[in-house]
Amino acid sequence: MMTLAPIHMRIQRLPSGSFALYGETEQANAVPGYMLRKLLFAWHERSFYGTGLEVTRIPYGDAILLSPAMALDYLLEPGVLLHSSLTWEEGFTELQKGANFLSEAIDAGWYLPSYELWREGKNGWKFKVPVGQAERFRELCDGAFPESFWQSWFSRIVEEMLETEADFELSSLWNGLVQEHKLLQVNAQGFEALLSESFWMQEEDWLLAIGWIQDDAPYRICVQLVEPYAETYVDGTTTAKDNAADWRLRFIAQDRRDANRFVEFSSTGNALVGYIPLAWQSDIADHLHEQTKRILRMLPELESDYQPGKIIEQLSDEAAWTFLTESSLQLVAAGISIFLPSWWEEIQKMGRPQLKAKIKSSVGSTRKAMFGMDQIVQFDWRVALGGVDLSEEEFGQLALEKKRLIYIRGKWVQLDPAHLEQIRDAMKRVERKKGLSFRDVLEMHLTEDDEGLAVEDDERAKPLEVNIELNTHLRGLIKQLVQTKPIPLVERIDGLHAELRPYQVHGVSWLLFLRSMGLGGCLADDMGLGKTIQFIAYLLKVKSNSKSKPSLLICPTSVLGNWQKELARFAPTLQIQLHYGAQRAKGETFEASLGDADLVITSYNLAQLDEEELSSISWDTLCLDEAQNIKNAYTKQSQAIRKLEAGQRIALTGTPIENRLTELWSIFDFVNPGYLGTLTHFNRQYVGPIEKNGDGAMELKGRVQRLIRPFLLRRLKKDPAIQLDLPDKYEGRTFVRLTTEQGALYENVVQSLMEKIEESSGIEKKGLILTSLMKLKQICDHPGLFLKEIGGAGARERRGALVAAADVRARSAKLERLVEMIDELRSEGGSCLIFTQFVEMGHLLQATLAQALGEPVQFLHGGVSAVKRDAMIARFQDATLPAEERCHIFILSLKAGGTGLNLTAANHVFHYDRWWNPAVENQATDRAFRIGQTRNVQVHKFVTLGTLEERIDEMIERKQGLSDQIVDTGENWVTEMSTSELRELFALRREWIEK
Repeated sequence: MMTLAPIHMRIQRLPSGSFALYGETEQANAVPGYMLRKLLFAWHERSFYGTGLEVTRIPYGDAILLSPAMALDYLLEPGVLLHSSLTWEEGFTELQKGANFLSEAIDAGWYLPSYELWREGKNGWKFKVPVGQAERFRELCDGAFPESFWQSWFSRIVEEMLETEADFELSSLWNGLVQEHKLLQVNAQGFEALLSESFWMQEEDWLLAIGWIQDDAPYRICVQLVEPYAETYVDGTTTAKDNAADWRLRFIAQDRRDANRFVEFSSTGNALVGYIPLAWQSDIADHLHEQTKRILRMLPELESDYQPGKIIEQLSDEAAWTFLTESSLQLVAAGISIFLPSWWEEIQKMGRPQLKAKIKSSVGSTRKAMFGMDQIVQFDWRVALGGVDLSEEEFGQLALEKKRLIYIRGKWVQLDPAHLEQIRDAMKRVERKKGLSFRDVLEMHLTEDDEGLAVEDDERAKPLEVNIELNTHLRGLIKQLVQTKPIPLVERIDGLHAELRPYQVHGVSWLLFLRSMGLGGCLADDMGLGKTIQFIAYLLKVKSNSKSKPSLLICPTSVLGNWQKELARFAPTLQIQLHYGAQRAKGETFEASLGDADLVITSYNLAQLDEEELSSISWDTLCLDEAQNIKNAYTKQSQAIRKLEAGQRIALTGTPIENRLTELWSIFDFVNPGYLGTLTHFNRQYVGPIEKNGDGAMELKGRVQRLIRPFLLRRLKKDPAIQLDLPDKYEGRTFVRLTTEQGALYENVVQSLMEKIEESSGIEKKGLILTSLMKLKQICDHPGLFLKEIGGAGARERRGALVAAADVRARSAKLERLVEMIDELRSEGGSCLIFTQFVEMGHLLQATLAQALGEPVQFLHGGVSAVKRDAMIARFQDATLPAEERCHIFILSLKAGGTGLNLTAANHVFHYDRWWNPAVENQATDRAFRIGQTRNVQVHKFVTLGTLEERIDEMIERKQGLSDQIVDTGENWVTEMSTSELRELFALRREWIEK
């Protein structure tokens, strides 16, 4: 039988607490790990015969890694494979001896939580050696390994037992203590502070506090704070007797089995109330003495100056407050039961004092007394303390006493000096203004679900809440603001050449109601509901009320002409002044140039460029059309507009929020400056939390909605009340200008025509006129169409380059306006048809809209196959298609798509260029407006101002000298005009060219 070569074994404890077993042969060769497992653990059942052990690499070679408990188990009964010869290094026998000692300690339950490790911020264990084993343990520690070695090994073994639940009873006990006592939650937030507060504890204090050891006495020693006696006077008021020094501390010995049985002792140990049972008498004095020592170690400030080692019996008001708010919590954390006055828990729930402002009955009773956001509101102060209302004088008197706890009107209330200071500061600050502004009052009542109006004294402190009690008149005004239905409606508007629909009458009345209160508003009706006509009606009503100052309208350049046309059509009695173009009045001549104007119209660009001129006038009304143009509050344009002075500010927009909540702030800061606070405040309080938490910020979203609701009137076309008021089909014109480039091209074509027409006649003349007519239409559409940049050979390459150019939209005011309008209707979920006569223009529209809006755009023209055409229609019409497959913008050439199609998915129709044949245009419109259409259809006809488009549109509208029969023949009637008529028709009016 073969015997294995001798192996010398070594064992080493690693920094992790585990042990490494390794060996070497007589030739000093390291023994491989697989051989070590076989040699040492082939018999060891707990390690699954060595297969469950990890082999690790150390500088000496392979080593078997043993956990602290596994090392103990192995050393208690080391084994070896038969026929093997092992020798152990010096100290192995001592380790075996220590392992036997630790095993006995575990079996006998000598372990304790380690107070020393806890002081280092760790949970650990140690063993407490019984008196009879002390000598044996001393001998063990005098060997090669010190006491710290054995204690550390023991601690790791117990931790491993807890992790593996090897001792279920110990695991249950320890886990329960950790959950119950914050002192053991060493990784919890705030543990460092808790550790520093427990500096007074000795080991026995700590073991008692964590519940490891129990006081076996039949009673528990508790501490009670006794409140001062109270006296009631003849007038019914109540005060605390000798309040400055009548709070008392005393001990209570409470029976552990019967909580209602107790004996009261003074802090010096004398019995005050109750008979001391015989079973308690032998050691109760010692217990009182021990409890006194513990309390004084923890709270040395409670030691009596006259009786060292004793607790003071009487506390000052300040000391009583400290005991209630701080000392009692420390005692409870240390495991000492505390009895506090029954009212203390209620006081803690009361929170901070509340400042009340009761508005005087006369405030707001007349229009002059209530005009504008900054109007100061007069009121009387009240302070609510725990259900007790104090007048300003009573509060001031109590504040002078500088007490934390006051007994008043039969109740205890607390007065925190920080809160008192906040109240005093708030009163002083508001009194300097002689009251609160209407903005403050309004904000508080619009957010009445919250606690009140926040008055911030310190950015780091919670703001003070002010509750404002309204009088009857103001309550009625705010009710009208929040619920707009009670607003009195205007009955008649002189000079308005239109009949307003009911919801439009309500919109005009709403603007006038806000005006009567000196407030601004944002009219945010859906596209097509008539924001323009409502503002025009508002202007007429204002003028009829003896308005003396002009109003100012700022709008995008692309709609300047549109406003002039609509004003001339619906309110011809209004005096309109256009501030635009190179010849506009500047400097000192500006004010004189206004004359008797009722309304001055200018563009957003000029609002910044001519800031000096526009800010020199205090306008009656300042209105922004397409107010989303000031959505960026930091632009110079937005800042310039905000500086303008006006009696009332009005914003018109179909999209009050396009992307971010700050856009809403920007519009509202224009409408009612300062109402939503500073942008920094609004970002911190609303924007950041709402955008970060999304649906989790519903409460904040609701608060913002309540704040803006009185000043935002938004009606949607899908609203049932609106739907009933609208006609089936609403047709309107969209007026645009020519750019400088378009104007130059247009004038060249007209000049060339006039030079040639004198020398032509008959068919040649008709052909020349029709060719020029087509060229002028192309120029009005886009200069690239006329210059052949998007048609003919290589069209795709040139079209791609054109679309990629940054100025493609800027070259045509018509294209710019189309993109804006489609962007707005898509934000409302609408779909549209766009008709054009020119295939090349259709391609440009398709590329430009797709790029600008980031969604698919399709174009149907004569070159599209029948199969592809059917697929396009299905993609536009079929509501069952997935959202990513649908297309909501459909461009059609007038010939290919003007008849025979059912496209009722569209609720908007755009005639980008005009056929000047109402019947043909109506046929095209009827692709959307036909049986199956469930929504109102908005028809937009583009007209370029100053060009033949405008002249012909006017002629068709007025039917001047032309019968329907002549007009319906198309464009041929133009060829029958005389040269002078043609000159007037084609002549370019330069004032409409964009500069």
